[in-house]
Amino acid sequence: MKQRVVITGMGVCAPNAVGLEAFTKAIQEGVSGITHHRVLKDLQFSCQVGGVPSISEEKKRNYFSELQLRNFNASGILYGVIAGIDALEDACLSFENQDIETNYDLGVIFGVATSGVEKFRESIYKIDKGNVRRLGSTAVAQTMTSGVSAYLSGMIGAGNQVTTNSSACATGTEAVLMGYERIAHGHAKQVLCGSCGEDGPYTWGGFDAMKVITYKHNDTPEEASRPMSASASGFVPGSGAGALLLESLESAKARGAKIYAEVLGGEVNSGGQRNGGTMTAPNNQAVQRCISKALVNANITAKEIDYINGHLTATIKDPVEIDNWVQALDRRGDDFPYINSLKGMTGHCLAASGSIESVATVLQMYHGFIFPNSNCDVIHPDILANISEKSIPRTLVQTSIKTAVKASFGFGDVNACIIFRTYK
Repeated sequence: MKQRVVITGMGVCAPNAVGLEAFTKAIQEGVSGITHHRVLKDLQFSCQVGGVPSISEEKKRNYFSELQLRNFNASGILYGVIAGIDALEDACLSFENQDIETNYDLGVIFGVATSGVEKFRESIYKIDKGNVRRLGSTAVAQTMTSGVSAYLSGMIGAGNQVTTNSSACATGTEAVLMGYERIAHGHAKQVLCGSCGEDGPYTWGGFDAMKVITYKHNDTPEEASRPMSASASGFVPGSGAGALLLESLESAKARGAKIYAEVLGGEVNSGGQRNGGTMTAPNNQAVQRCISKALVNANITAKEIDYINGHLTATIKDPVEIDNWVQALDRRGDDFPYINSLKGMTGHCLAASGSIESVATVLQMYHGFIFPNSNCDVIHPDILANISEKSIPRTLVQTSIKTAVKASFGFGDVNACIIFRTYK
């Protein structure tokens, strides 16, 4: 028999706010974290705007020692550690003996797309100049894919599964599902799940070259990311990290933990880059199948869905995504649930998007609101052909959410969908 799985702690490091309290306020008020970056202009990027969390040197030292920060140059790991440690503190977990004891009931599953790109570039230049001995002892830890999970595990003494997944934009949502499965089947009591994404020209350059990010709002960065809008012109790159502490209900109740929500289950799949699916475009049949199977695995019906946190990146694929939701749920017009996209405020945080957006989803459930869709004054007509305008709130809505669904669809034609329910 499967264990029930709940969320007892969360942390977030987003472009528009760092920390749960600030982030909750920011999404309620529609605060944008997208700014202009002079370095992108100097490098002749078409898109010169992006979302980057604001982290002071003082704040870094709340999480890292001076020794750890020596020659440290990995933004993704920085964001992941901040979000991860905050999630554990929010869950009121004690690590008094972490320096001497291993916690074999606690795991870490933290995803990335790239790790230490800036550090890797720095290392290459030193090697090319014959300075291999000057790389330092942390070059490997900062550039290996599992660097963020390794850093977190060492800080908290996690002795269960410690790993890093990577599935492009679906990474964060997939990580939460991986943690859910491990606890549900009795292999762990607690798993710190999440993902992080890096920023800067060496991470974002490929997307600029592909012409999938907007170039029309370099002078108006806060208006650049426009999910579901008739004037959407491409996504805005972002970065950051989100983290959720998943725990068996039995463990959470035994220690009197605060419970944000329950994870009912979900689904991951791939379209195999067939039937219209490519490296960059979804196989719509696979997307619909992922959503439908998630409902089956969570043992709920489509009618029970109150709210959807979409992938919705502000590209030409937004109307296609809405149609996939309509087909998978068999709900349309006024019957369609509320739907929004965080990317209007943060940009597309790439591998971090699924985890940051999962945190946003659970916060809305816990506090009873639906945040506004930023920069969506005029909804794309193809979307309105499918669903009612009232399903796409442009102002804050105060309402209870019993059942929510979060989905992410990534490059390589990969999909992940997870179902959350208010715990009672």
